[in-house]
Amino acid sequence: IIPLKSWNMAEKQLFVVFGATGAQGSSVVKALLKDGTFKVRGVTRNPCKKAADDLKELGAEIVIGDLDEAESVKSVLTGAYGVFLVTNFLEHFSKEREIKQGKLVADTSKSLGLKHVVFSGLDNVKKLTNGELEVPHYDSKGEVEEYFREIDVPMTSVRLPAYFENLLTHAKPQKAPDGDGYTIAIPMEDVPVRCMSVADLGPMVLSILKSQEQYIGKNINLHTDEVTTEEMATILSNHTGKKIRDAKISIEDYEKQNSAMANMFRFLKIKSDYNKELTWKLNPKSRTFDEWVKKNTDMLTAILS
Repeated sequence: IIPLKSWNMAEKQLFVVFGATGAQGSSVVKALLKDGTFKVRGVTRNPCKKAADDLKELGAEIVIGDLDEAESVKSVLTGAYGVFLVTNFLEHFSKEREIKQGKLVADTSKSLGLKHVVFSGLDNVKKLTNGELEVPHYDSKGEVEEYFREIDVPMTSVRLPAYFENLLTHAKPQKAPDGDGYTIAIPMEDVPVRCMSVADLGPMVLSILKSQEQYIGKNINLHTDEVTTEEMATILSNHTGKKIRDAKISIEDYEKQNSAMANMFRFLKIKSDYNKELTWKLNPKSRTFDEWVKKNTDMLTAILS
């Protein structure tokens, strides 16, 4: 391991970020650029996006990259000190393809001698539950975590919980069937939802890179807050002025809509190895759910109008 302080800062080390224009990747790119320790190469499939232009203006090098193509991965990683890897299961819904992408980056990192990979991983639920539960988008990332370790690539896995930002997209409150306000359908009953703002990830990754000797080889289960669905609804109501309540949907009813996601919630009900204290240590400026809602009240109100 090469301590950051031993580098010749006149020649900054290159750090590569996959998914640079996505929620996780853009947070990492922005944090690294703001800090200035690294040169940053952002990888995207579409460099013509406005998000890519915005990152260029901040000082990032933006390149085209394809996680399915070995030569493309080798090209973007050549000359790099390290890489942040996030894969997107929702792009193709293929567990096998996501595993193949992750293993390709692992093999390439090994062959090029990268010093630190920060991987956006998740638990291998199928393995942890002895096959009782399968959650494809978790299991694939869990297998990739294991593979990095098997081939001795220096890797830290950051396991993100639910994003606060999900409430602006696929988990946004829906008009109540009885017409009385809005409901949130999260089948966790009274079990708190561990969560965080994905925008707070970047400084956490930066902290990991600056103290790599502490974190290489670790799986870090991140979260900055835990709120029940009912508490979530109350906080949203208080800030938006809209009537929002817990839909109190059972996992069995939720399963009729989405069996894989239902199994995810079954797993999250029993998962306990989160590290809130470490998460806040990695980014002391992180936000609680209430703070995030307060800051984003206008956007939240707009999607409810």
